[in-house]
Amino acid sequence: MKKKQAFLVLSLFFVLFCFSCNQISAHKASLSFQRLLVNSKENPKNIESENPLFSWIVKAEGFNKSQSAYHILVASSKEKLNENDADIWNSSKLISNKSALVKFQGNVLEAFKTYYWKVKIWDDTDVATNWSDIQVFEMGLMDSKNWNASKWITLNNDSRTSPHRFRDYKTAKMDKPIPVDGYPASYFRKEIDINKTIEKAQAYICALGYYELYLNGEKVGDHVLDPAPSNYDKQAYYVNYNITKQLQQGKNALGIILGNGFYGQNISWKNDPESNNDLAYGPPTVRCLIKVNYTDGSSSDFYTNETWKESTGPIVFNNIYGGDTYDARYELGNWTTVNYNDASWGNAKIVTPEVTKISTQQIPPIKKLKILEPQNVFKGADGEWIVDFGQNIAGWVKLNVKEKEAQLIEVITAEALLTNGKDIFQGSTGGGANGMSQIYQYICKGSETESWEPKFSYHGFRFAKIKGISRKPDANMIKAVLVATDIQETGSFASSDELLNKMHSISKWTIVDNVHGIPEDCPHREKCGWLGDAHAFCEYALYNYEMLDFYKKYMEDIRTQMRPTKGHNNPEIKYQVPTMIAPGKRTSTYAKIDWGVATMYLPWYNYWYYGDETIVKDYYPEMKDLTNFYLNFKDANGIMQDGMGDWCPPLWDRRLNPEAMECDPIISANAYFYDVLGIMERFAKMNNDADYELKMKQEKEALKTAFNKAYLVAIPNTKHKWYQSQTATVQALQFGMVPETEISNVVNGLEYNIVTVKGGHHSTGIHGNRYIYTVLAYHGKADLAHQILTTPDFPSQTYVMNSGFTTWPERQFEWEKMEGPTNSLNHPMHSGFAAYFYETLGGIKSSKEHVGYKEFIVNPIFPNTMTETSVKVPTPYGAIHSSWKLNGENFSMNLEVPFNTKAQVVLSPKELKSLKINGVSLEVFQKETKVEIQDNSTLVIGSGTYLLQYVK
Repeated sequence: MKKKQAFLVLSLFFVLFCFSCNQISAHKASLSFQRLLVNSKENPKNIESENPLFSWIVKAEGFNKSQSAYHILVASSKEKLNENDADIWNSSKLISNKSALVKFQGNVLEAFKTYYWKVKIWDDTDVATNWSDIQVFEMGLMDSKNWNASKWITLNNDSRTSPHRFRDYKTAKMDKPIPVDGYPASYFRKEIDINKTIEKAQAYICALGYYELYLNGEKVGDHVLDPAPSNYDKQAYYVNYNITKQLQQGKNALGIILGNGFYGQNISWKNDPESNNDLAYGPPTVRCLIKVNYTDGSSSDFYTNETWKESTGPIVFNNIYGGDTYDARYELGNWTTVNYNDASWGNAKIVTPEVTKISTQQIPPIKKLKILEPQNVFKGADGEWIVDFGQNIAGWVKLNVKEKEAQLIEVITAEALLTNGKDIFQGSTGGGANGMSQIYQYICKGSETESWEPKFSYHGFRFAKIKGISRKPDANMIKAVLVATDIQETGSFASSDELLNKMHSISKWTIVDNVHGIPEDCPHREKCGWLGDAHAFCEYALYNYEMLDFYKKYMEDIRTQMRPTKGHNNPEIKYQVPTMIAPGKRTSTYAKIDWGVATMYLPWYNYWYYGDETIVKDYYPEMKDLTNFYLNFKDANGIMQDGMGDWCPPLWDRRLNPEAMECDPIISANAYFYDVLGIMERFAKMNNDADYELKMKQEKEALKTAFNKAYLVAIPNTKHKWYQSQTATVQALQFGMVPETEISNVVNGLEYNIVTVKGGHHSTGIHGNRYIYTVLAYHGKADLAHQILTTPDFPSQTYVMNSGFTTWPERQFEWEKMEGPTNSLNHPMHSGFAAYFYETLGGIKSSKEHVGYKEFIVNPIFPNTMTETSVKVPTPYGAIHSSWKLNGENFSMNLEVPFNTKAQVVLSPKELKSLKINGVSLEVFQKETKVEIQDNSTLVIGSGTYLLQYVK
């Protein structure tokens, strides 16, 4: 009997134990690792930071799931990746809800080494997951000494003899063109012997200029226009390729083609009075290191030096603005293969260019992203063929032609046609500013069909006039290639309003066309990183694309662009101040306040959207110094006397119609500076700089008082007030500068100007247009915001679309009244307004108290004409998905809240009272799942998928 009882007890214990195990197993299964990242990349191979940042994105079943602890292991081998042997870092169990950008705190990481890591976490009930799958990260060169014996090489002898090596150079200020040829494209080769079995082979290459690397007859990688431009004398970038599969035992042939890029820029802008007339750093040069590890444990290095052979070749002209000229009669044959006869080649020249620092390129490479075929082909007024690709892009044309030997084929690219449609219009892309028209030239060798595309230049265009061909061009002869930094699209927006959907598409196109290692102003005339343009569209870019590394890189461009500059009120003091443009030698003047604040805004946006505090701490000294510089412009009334202005409002031309900029540049600059003082107050606190934190608070309060005293005025014959322009009024409302008692008066004043004075239109440039739609919506004027966006009349965004543009033009002109649309037709500063689609119509915004979307606000505000919107917003914790529909008064929203985050859903008392969650009342749902109500209106919910339904 006792044995039977004991058996029953044991059986019961076994059942309970199995049940418990199953429950734990099921619980673990409810949490799964979706992505594991180091420095925001999966299994990165070129880490150079001493303290990389670890992140993990988790998928969770159920509701309100969060992390309570984590444990990270890092080891030098897979075998050591366990809790007993992890030799690099064993964090142990750390009580923390941090799952994004966790700083490495282990032993010193070594150059070239590969490390293995994994993580497990504990949820809010202290139940642990299984260990994640094993991840890897590889270290880069880390230090300049690790380039070992590799040397910088450049062309020794310019041996070009093609008569097509010259181009015309003429700016608008020159009477006649002059022939120029620039630095030649350089060809380098070297054969190496591998006499052992290869385990791993890596190539590290840094070019001052653009390059392409070849191995055994094939190009290495799929990058183009590598590396990203920079202030080369201060900071250059190398790229790393794994060439294990391409390198073979025995003989191998290495080849490099080197172009000018922005480094060998001894042509364009040299007659620009705002430049220093010496824009070239020098002839392009390159440095390469090949590291080979063998299966027997030994290794070898191969590198550029004076034994490499050099030559010129078929690229007889290359200029980043003017384009490439390719004379196929000078092709070099199989020069990147072994046993090539290079007896006629010379030896490379060793140089020592001025380069302070070489770092790995962490941003995505530039790639060929899309191929476009002709949408229309017709003859222009001069009888030449014109091809319309249907979309304004940045990139180049690809040719397949069959013509006689020495036949010159010339392709002139343009963004627009004349207003009468009979010819291309070069007014927006021509060389009036930089001296070089956008032209590609190909000289045939006269064999069978010849295929060609450029290597060292890109243009902004929709149309191409092609000369020198004997038949009508078609898709087999010519295509357009979109070429841009391969930023990954991670967000999305769609709505019931097709006009807004089209605006969103145009806004994205305008950004993608203008990212080529830097955020450009345009992809043709200037290709410059204007600071004001960069912060104007930054937030919209962050909603749509993975931009963390991109803006970190651009911040380094801004820092290395800084120059010692005397203070305004205290000229005996010098500050480090960026110029209006970064990077490059076309520096313009010191950055005026409304442009220079990019130095603070870009770190703030990266911190706000990603939770990345490293960028704040890395650049805090520069941001502090620049803030002090701008404070040095304060006058007796407390206003900073500096500013560039609300760029490109309707009908504005700074020479012909300057009064069209209705907002005084001083006013808009001070509004921005007020916002930045608040940012700097927070940054000072993050850097434990209490004295400066207090100073920023005091300066902010003083500027708000001075600003309102100087600029808040009554509108005659009304009860309304405003800040003397739409832009200043919008900024004051957006940045919280309006006294509480005056907000309704100011909002009504803004509406009065838009409706009564301007006939239902905006009069804002880039500063005001970024916020006007969101400001109106958040102050009860959502219908008016939609109206000024969608009215077909000038100068609305809809008017621009109806004028046939597929990207946003620089100017707000009445295009039908012009011979052709002058100025750039592809300017991303005008994409900034489209953040409104996400932050207002979609209603998603990260909390400022819990940054990086650790907590986020959900508060869609929309016009009566809209019935649905869907957004996907990328976050460090996974994507937020939100889609809402309105049917009469019945509102429904599908909301996906990522693991380890919370959503603050803003509701009115009426909406809260009628709220149903996943089909049941709030009260019933609360019995099963924790739901918090704040301020009788905000619903705070944790992770999970929700259907929210209520009556509006």
